[in-house]
Amino acid sequence: MKIFIIVGMPASGKSVAKEYALTEGYPYYSTGDIVRAEVKSRGLTPGPDTMAVVSDELRGADGMGVTRVALKTALAEKSAFVFLEGMRSWPEIELIREQAEAVVIAFLAPRPTRRQRIISRGRPDDSPEGFEERDWREIYYGAAIPIALADAYVLNTSTMEASMEALHEIVLEHGGINPTAAH
Repeated sequence: MKIFIIVGMPASGKSVAKEYALTEGYPYYSTGDIVRAEVKSRGLTPGPDTMAVVSDELRGADGMGVTRVALKTALAEKSAFVFLEGMRSWPEIELIREQAEAVVIAFLAPRPTRRQRIISRGRPDDSPEGFEERDWREIYYGAAIPIALADAYVLNTSTMEASMEALHEIVLEHGGINPTAAH
């Protein structure tokens, strides 16, 4: 199994990778989706503060709890290629690489673009007011290291189609192929 690990700062375009994976028929697991599901299962009101508290709790003392959940689910897949999103530290990358071949793909977008996306998408766990705090929380988790040490990059400043094509080229370069996909 090969795991494509998707990293990036909030609103950098990681959802492009999710759309790509689902379109191409690749399994996709996101630690953010796991956190959002946990918030919902607890009956909590989703919001930036609630998400941060539950995320910290699920990450655990070593910061890798939610990654272990996503990795366990991914490894159970009967697929040669799986996408995992939301790793925020290098130890999480190493944990995955201990159990599968992995390619780290970082999505990049300028801060003003990411801020505008936060405003536009209107997710309950986002807030323009909390943008700075969230960025620094991600950096505190260690997100800058997997981004800096990524195997490949998608500069997500144009259209979704352009970013999907860039991602497709990276996936092909690293051996991923879905024979049912038309490209």
